[in-house]
Amino acid sequence: MFRSKRYSTARGQSDPLKTYPVAEATKVLAGFPKAKFDETVELALNLGVDLKANVSVRGVINLPKGSGKKVRVAVFTSDVDAAKAAGADEAGLADLIAKIEGGWTEFDVAVATNAAMKEVRKIAKILGPKGLMPNPKSGTVTDNVEAAVKAIKLGGRVEFKMDKTGNINVIVGKRSFKSEDLAENINTAIAEIAKAKPAEVKMRFIKSMCISSSMSPSVKIDSSVYASL
Repeated sequence: MFRSKRYSTARGQSDPLKTYPVAEATKVLAGFPKAKFDETVELALNLGVDLKANVSVRGVINLPKGSGKKVRVAVFTSDVDAAKAAGADEAGLADLIAKIEGGWTEFDVAVATNAAMKEVRKIAKILGPKGLMPNPKSGTVTDNVEAAVKAIKLGGRVEFKMDKTGNINVIVGKRSFKSEDLAENINTAIAEIAKAKPAEVKMRFIKSMCISSSMSPSVKIDSSVYASL
């Protein structure tokens, strides 16, 4: 596989076999050559779960230093004016559902009032596979639309969900973040994911972790301190 000079240079600055404490890992990442844009930083975890069992690991993380990402929010509600005033990028009910049925899904998070969910469930097959279906557990089904939209738009709210291979990938910031701020976000993310450990999982929950930016190699994080999870 062809790798850019920037990637190869970064790869030579770290030991691919070494694991680092979170604070040190963010400093290693900060030392890599940067791209011409502000790269997104992701945390990747491999979980110790029985993939044959019906186990779900998902939830919401409120990153203390924000995600650095501009989030587009769509709100399913009959009170369009209130949703727009709260900062929603799109709002509506029957018209918004029809727009989505027509193929439009240019938003990152969907919020719905409890009353609207009866109609929203009609497009669950469209929103679900894209991870856009409003969910009470993630706080996106609520009658306090203003609080929900502001928390999503202004805060560092990110969702996580384990995939079919037992992995979780979640945004934890941008390359422009200070190393200590990135480390705080990462530690918060790890703690929240650890809390989501299903009761039926008896093996070591967090097997391995790493961070990487959009154009960089990964930096392995020492997961031994989480061996008791």
